Amino acid sequence: MRTVKTATPALARAINDRLALDLLLEHGPLTAPQLRTLTGLSRPTVSDLIERLMAGGLVEVTGESGEDRRGPNARLYGLVADRAHVAGVDVRRDAVNVTVADITGRVVSEASTTIGARADLATLIAKVVGGAVGRRALDTVVVGAPGLVDPRDGELVSPNDVPGWRRGTMGSVRERLGVPVILENEVNLAAIAELRTGAAAGSEDFVLLWLDDGVGAAVVLEGRLRRGASGGAGEIGFLEVGGVAFCELLNAEFIQRFDRDELARRIAQGAFAYATLLDPGLVVLGGTTGHEGGDELAELVADHLRALAPAPTEVRASTVTGNAVLQGAVATALDLARDRVFG
Repeated sequence: MRTVKTATPALARAINDRLALDLLLEHGPLTAPQLRTLTGLSRPTVSDLIERLMAGGLVEVTGESGEDRRGPNARLYGLVADRAHVAGVDVRRDAVNVTVADITGRVVSEASTTIGARADLATLIAKVVGGAVGRRALDTVVVGAPGLVDPRDGELVSPNDVPGWRRGTMGSVRERLGVPVILENEVNLAAIAELRTGAAAGSEDFVLLWLDDGVGAAVVLEGRLRRGASGGAGEIGFLEVGGVAFCELLNAEFIQRFDRDELARRIAQGAFAYATLLDPGLVVLGGTTGHEGGDELAELVADHLRALAPAPTEVRASTVTGNAVLQGAVATALDLARDRVFG
């Protein structure tokens, strides 16, 4: 006979608290009656959880609302936005870009600096992050950079072409900042941005083809980023097409020489590998080339891909505005920070 375990009172309280916090993230400040409606919890239960969350410094009174009720105005409860902050970092071949957001996801600061040929990269990253954060409470940092990230220690598997990068760079950044610092492949982070707010929003399965000064890809299946056993999932640049590496077929120096149809044909050759092996149903074209090509390029790639792949595959241009790597880094850092802070 199977025994069904019931939640303890402490676990039930924790579940209810997290539910309320997530609703405040989604909807903004809410009254107690609104929380009762959205959660289905009783009046005493909602009153207790509000008291707990306020005592824990997670929720505060942000105003009053009396538009939908008679009698005294109802208090509005909102998240304490500055309880924790996160930093997203995009390390490119020539620059470090940083975005800092509070626990609600509101961007509060941005900074950037160039990377000199002899830069101490770990010191430079920590300095830019520290300057952008200022006196705010920093919880988590997520760094996006080119290259394969070893899932065992969070360092690059092999050197990239960012000046000053060496194995152990992230460890040095962690020591300097004194908070959790997560390294992620930059294309993977761009895929997170596409999944949350871009062309792949609402899609469980898709592949992001990154067409920029470098060529790469990211794989999302069942709503989850897939990194592979050694962090190498999506490294399409190494794939040979007709004896030529895919990254050479789409070398940035030569893209301007192609007519639009030839560019689409070459992109489709890379997309074909994913359509055949993974059947994602959707390929998103990101990076500078994907953005600039827009819907016109996406449609041409879809036409060429249709002639190659047996499985129907939609092709869309990226719709993330701004720096997709930074946005994915901030979103990832917020997920981690909220789990720590909210419980």
